[in-house]
Amino acid sequence: MQKPTAISDEDFQKFREFFYRKTGMLFEDGKRYFVDKRLLERMAATANESFRNYFTMLRFQASGAELQTLINAMTVNETYFFREEYQFRCLVDSILPELVARRSSSRPIRIWSVPSSSGEEPYGIAIYLLEHWPLLEQWDVEIISSDIDTQVLEQARKGLYASRAIQHLPTNLLKKYFHRAGSHYQISQSLREAVEFTRVNVHDAADMRSHRQFDVIFCRNLLIYFDDLSRKKTAESFFDALNPGGFICLGHSESMSRISSLFQIRRFPEAIVYQKPLEAR
Repeated sequence: MQKPTAISDEDFQKFREFFYRKTGMLFEDGKRYFVDKRLLERMAATANESFRNYFTMLRFQASGAELQTLINAMTVNETYFFREEYQFRCLVDSILPELVARRSSSRPIRIWSVPSSSGEEPYGIAIYLLEHWPLLEQWDVEIISSDIDTQVLEQARKGLYASRAIQHLPTNLLKKYFHRAGSHYQISQSLREAVEFTRVNVHDAADMRSHRQFDVIFCRNLLIYFDDLSRKKTAESFFDALNPGGFICLGHSESMSRISSLFQIRRFPEAIVYQKPLEAR
């Protein structure tokens, strides 16, 4: 087979618009080298010498398998345990006490971490609750974590991490919740079983409708990859996914106030978060 031909400017525009419609992610011109490289790799892997043939397959393949593979290749998944830890402190010191104070039933407290990446955030939330929330024994907490990338979801379920991912974990927690597995560290089986991982495209309304009745959502450093329209659409989906009075935590460089007026700003001592009004339905 010949080497796949280069991606033209017209090809790049076609792909960028298609990928945006499917995922809400818009690649700027500065990402051109990254996008071209991934496209050429997938063209070679699928024995397509021309972008036109590959793009036709990508759009009309019944199974959608190649689109998912390409999404996996195009998404960036880099994080570590206890990133932006101040929001975890806000969760246990301010958010959860407010939630349980007004809760009259024993229904579970549901926390959603999206995107999951390779699992550092949801597992980190579980560890933080075990270590710092005394009422955990009295309440049933469900942690669900989702991502559009099926490969990182598999990594997350295995719970295997290199030293960089656990560099900010205190030594006592590393010993308590992990064991050595060759050159990596694996999180305990009980914690792996405590988090449910699901595939979700936050830009897909049908996907989002299957995720509802959350009390807290962690969505950090995802919306920065979207344009204004996609951010607004995703914010509305998160609003619908929250119970009235529920909270959403964004990344330190993100502001819901610039995206949507649906949420109320809550300034807790530990962090600024956003709340779905109690009277909202």
